Amino acid sequence: MRIPGRSAALLASAAALAALCGCTVQPAGADGKQGLPVHVELPGSPGPGTARNSPGPGTARTAPATPPTAMPAATPSVTPTAPAVPAPRVLWSRGDDGPAVRELQARLRQVAWLAVGPTGSYDGPTEQAVKGFQGKRGLPRTGATDAVTWQRLVAMTRPPGRGELYPGAAQPAAAADPRCLTGRALCISKTSRTLRWMVDGRTLSTMAVRFGAQYTPTREGVFTVYWKSRHHVSTLYHSPMPYAMFFSGGQAVHYSYDFAARGYAGGSHGCVNVRDETAIARLFAQVRIGDKVVVSR
Repeated sequence: MRIPGRSAALLASAAALAALCGCTVQPAGADGKQGLPVHVELPGSPGPGTARNSPGPGTARTAPATPPTAMPAATPSVTPTAPAVPAPRVLWSRGDDGPAVRELQARLRQVAWLAVGPTGSYDGPTEQAVKGFQGKRGLPRTGATDAVTWQRLVAMTRPPGRGELYPGAAQPAAAADPRCLTGRALCISKTSRTLRWMVDGRTLSTMAVRFGAQYTPTREGVFTVYWKSRHHVSTLYHSPMPYAMFFSGGQAVHYSYDFAARGYAGGSHGCVNVRDETAIARLFAQVRIGDKVVVSR
C-alpha cells in the first residue's frame, strides 16, 4: 500500500541530508527509479576521495611559510679613545724676562741646575737648566717652564732672598760696629752681608761677602789677622783660597770662585768669602798682620 505523503517527506529529508553532505540526488529517470547521489564541489572543499584537511595525492604536507625575520644591520666596532690630556700651561720660556724669571733662576741655582745669574732674562743657560731639571724628574724636556715644572721646583726649594735674587747688586752696608771705630779694622756684618775696611773710624772700601753654611758657621767676635797667604789652598777641602787673611783657626777672609759663580746659593765652611777679586786684591795689599777683625750679627 503506497503512502504518498510519507514518501514525499522521506524524500525531502534525504535531499536535505545530501545537501549537507555536499551531494545532490538525481531526479527519477523516465523509468521511475531514483537517481544516485552526485558529488558537488563546494568552494574550498576537498576533492572526491580526498580526506578533509589533508594534502592532495602526491603532495608533501608542509608547514605554512613563515616570513623571514629581518636581521639587524651589523654595527661597526668602535674602540673608545681616551680624551686627550691638555698640555700644562707654559708660564715662561726663552725670550721672557722679569722678576718671575729671576725667581725661577734663583730657585734653579738652589738645586745646582744653574751656575750663573740670576739675570732676569730667560736665556740659553736657563733653558738648558730647565731641560736638565725636567729630564731628571721624568718630565718632558721642553726647556720651557710649565705649571707642572714650576710646582716641582717650588716644592724642592725655598723662597729666594734678596741676596739670591740680586747677587751682584750692591747692598747698603750696616752701620759700623762700635768696636770698628778705632784703629784698623775689617768690620764684617752678617746682617747686611758686607765687609767694611775701616781705618780710625773711616770707611775706605766696602764689598759683599758670604758666610759659613748651617753646620759650619762663621764665628762671631773680635779677632786679629794672624796670617796672610796669597795663593793658599785648603788642606782640609783641597780648594783654592786666594788672598787668604786668617783670623780664627782655619777661618779666613778670602776670594771665592764659588761665590763669584753661584752667589748666595751656596756657603763656605766658615770662612768669609769675597766675590770681587779686584777689590780683595787691593784689600790684601793694605791689611797687615795684627789688624782687627770684627764679625757681628
